[in-house]
Order: sequence, then structure tokens, then C-alpha cells
Amino acid sequence: MSALTLSSSSAATLRADAVVVGVAKNSAGKKASLVLAPGAEAVDKAYGGKLAATLETLGASGGEGEVTKLPAPASGVKAPLVVAVGLGTAARKDEAYDAETLRRAAGAAARALAGTKKAAFALPVVDADAVAAVSEGALLGAYAFTAYKGKTDGAKGGKEAKDAKDAPLAEIALVGAKARDKAHKAAADRALVVAEEVHRARDLINTPANGLDPKAFAAEAKAAAKEYGLSVEVLDEKALAKGGYGGILGVGGGSAQPPRLVRIGWSHPKAKQSLALVGKGITYDSGGISLKPAGHNETMKCDMSGAAAVFSAVVAAARLGLQANVTGWLALAENMPSGSATRPGDVLTMYSGKTVEVLNTDAEGRLVLADALTRAGEEEPDAIVDVATLTGAMVLALGNRTFGIMANDDEFRGAVHEVAEEVGEDAWPMPMPAHLRKGMDSPVADIANMGERMGGGLVAGLFLKEFVPEGTPWAHLDIAGPAFNESAPFGYTPKGGTGSAVRTLVRLAERAAEGELG
Repeated sequence: MSALTLSSSSAATLRADAVVVGVAKNSAGKKASLVLAPGAEAVDKAYGGKLAATLETLGASGGEGEVTKLPAPASGVKAPLVVAVGLGTAARKDEAYDAETLRRAAGAAARALAGTKKAAFALPVVDADAVAAVSEGALLGAYAFTAYKGKTDGAKGGKEAKDAKDAPLAEIALVGAKARDKAHKAAADRALVVAEEVHRARDLINTPANGLDPKAFAAEAKAAAKEYGLSVEVLDEKALAKGGYGGILGVGGGSAQPPRLVRIGWSHPKAKQSLALVGKGITYDSGGISLKPAGHNETMKCDMSGAAAVFSAVVAAARLGLQANVTGWLALAENMPSGSATRPGDVLTMYSGKTVEVLNTDAEGRLVLADALTRAGEEEPDAIVDVATLTGAMVLALGNRTFGIMANDDEFRGAVHEVAEEVGEDAWPMPMPAHLRKGMDSPVADIANMGERMGGGLVAGLFLKEFVPEGTPWAHLDIAGPAFNESAPFGYTPKGGTGSAVRTLVRLAERAAEGELG
């Protein structure tokens, strides 16, 4: 993880390998031109006041996330490299750049500086919120998953050199932030914890299934619980059978790696509210007997992204010392085809006692979540939020960067959406039309795990609602789109596991600590 420091030094005089400044489009007048964002003054002075003009000559447009590198002048700036990152349209003099713009710009710059030891970020930090945004963006952008990268000892210019070149930016110095300012320091400290926990989720998601099965995931939870003073309980296959967790057992029955249900909890003696988080943890999803077609299996190690987000958020709540009781339920299983696998047409008796006809074994996430939701509800939390890479239908509806929010309470759904927007995670409220419930009627069981094909993401939400205790506010986050980025990295988002929903869950936990869950 990158180091983060707050510096009151000038961007021009700070010793670093690179200095990052912001540049934006000035749309005033007939001809658009570039303007430098606050924070770049000392660097601009070293260029004789012509930094913006120089960048324009190099083709910079100021577009959001655009990165332009140029050598520092012979004198006036101690760093040898200047990195200008686009902020989009320039903010007016009486306005500040919004947090997400700063977050994404800092992330893009940090990614562009992979292999660099230290960079000074001279982006506009007018207050503690801006300090938080730039810190978080830079830290999130400085990420690489290297656990399975080999080393070539003693080979000049070989693999070892390439690894060093691709290593994340090692140190981030935030220029303009004041280390002695309590609000600035608190903002930076929080950003570091949140970023580290997003990275934890990313690492888990990126780990291949042969390195992270349900038992190994449970071991990760135990280790974190010991380190951060969390309670932890792991139900193995015997305990699951004794407890009647038919959904989790039914999904995991086809694998040689048995399932687990993990409860990991943070409690505070002055807790104002309690929040239960439930995560889908399918460590590999082949589709089971309803096997996925070729081309749809390669990234299915990411089907535990919901559990990774829940796990990381609970750890973050502990590290931040939040005055709330936050419990995470990790429903862990591997969905594989075999002679012991659940078959289409089988009926499972869930932990709640309801029976489910399994029409499609590739609609397995809702089965493990159903058991975990029922169990979480027994503790009577003030609210329940589940997170899952649940349906391809949600990706079709909202694309690859936005997760859907469904809920049994309009006010709570609105609160969750508000929180997601606040932390910079793209999300959209989705309905749960009552008429779609009829499609899940079964002639042999209480409910089927499939309904109408159209609106499949909404059908999945309606299924889960059946297992939520009456009167408990509940929200379902379908992160199937943004959980795993198969395209090029952008902003602070890397290729591969993204850690989607971690920041939303942490902010919800903070609201619980404030007694304001909704």
C-alpha cells in the first residue's frame, strides 16, 4: 500500500520524482483554452507563467482523466517530471471542484506514475473534503495485484525490472494539506483505511479460485478478526447441515470444496444502531449442472465480490472505531457440476423453512443469500444490506459501471442511493414490480428460483425479499456490472477486481454510527 503524507511545502520545492497539477477546460469566450487549477501556481511560475500554453501545445485538452507528462524546467522545480491531469470544465472562481472529479483525477495520475517512488500531488485541496477526495483517489489509483507474478533473479532488464516498472506509486505527498489541521489529518487517515480495505477486496476478487475456496476465504476472515478485534464464527458443512442451511448446502454440494457461512462482527459499547451486511461469496461459478457456455467462465472467480465488499467494510468499521454494531455474513460456496450437485428440478429446504424449486442451478447466488439473509435477520438489526454479483440482467440494464439498488422501503433505498452518490460509486434505484412475483410460483414448492426472463434482475430482488424479516429495512445491491472491470483501467479503477460497494457500505456504517441509517 502506498504511503500518504500531508505536506505544507511548495509543490516546486518538495523533493519528489514527479509533481501532479490539475488542468481544466476554460469554456469562457469564443475559443476554449486551458486553465490551471489552484495548487499549480508555484510550478507555473517555474515555467514563466506559460505552463498552460505549453500543455496546450502538447495537445492537452483538460478532459477528465487525461494525463500529460512533460519534463520540469531546468530550475524552479525540484521534481524532474510534471504530470498534468485533466479535471474537465474549469470550476468557477466561487466554486470548488466536486469530490468525484478530484478523486478520479488523482487516481488517473497515480496510475500513470506506476513504478515511481514519490509524487507530490498539487491538486486543489480547499478543505477537508477535498483532502479526502484527492487522498482516496490517489491511493485507489496506486494499485496492482502481484501475488502470482514470478521473479527472475539476476536477469537485467528481465521480469524483475518489469515488475518494478509496474509497481504502484510508493509514496503520495499531498501538497496544500496541513498535517497539523485536525480535519485534514482525519480526512487523510480515513482515506487510507478505506483505500486499504478496497484493496483488500480487490486482492480477494483477483485471487484465482484455486487460491481462494470457501475454506480459504473463511481463514482470511479469521485472520482479520484476530488482527482487528472482531468476533468471528465459521459454520462448516457439518454445522450447516445441522442448522438446515439448504440453500448454501445445495449450491456447494457439487464441489469438492465444501461451503461455509461466516459471521464477522464489529461491536461498539456506545453503538447507536446495528447494520447487517450480507455478501454473496461464490468463489467460483461454473453454473453447476446448468453449465455456463464457453466464454462465460473465465472471470467467474469474481463471483464472490459481494462477500469481499462486506468483509472489507466490516474490517473498515473496526479500524475506524465506528460507534455502531456492524455484522458481515459471508455466504461462501463453489458452484460446480458433479454427481452430487443440485439438479434442475430439485427442491431445497432453506434455513427459513421455505422450499425452493431450483429451475436453473446458475441462479445460485440468490440461494446462498436467502439463507444468510434469514440468519442475519434473526439478530434484529436496524437494517440489512446485501451485496452480490447477482444477475447479467442488471448489467444489460445499467451497464458495466453502475450497480442497481432495490429495497423493501423507498426511504431506505433513497438513503442508500444518496450514500453511493456521496462516495462516488455509480448506482441507480430500481423497482420491484409486484406482478413479477407470480412468475416464481412453483407447482411443487413455495417458490422457484427463476421467474420471467425479462426483468431478471428485478425478479432476483423479489426472490430475496421473500427471506427478509417483515418490518426490517433492507436493500439489495446488484454489483454484477462494476465488480470486475474487463476493460482498460480508468480514473482510480483498475482492470480486474474493483472493490465496488466497499465505500458505500463503509459510509452506511458511518451513518449507523451517527444514528442516521434512514
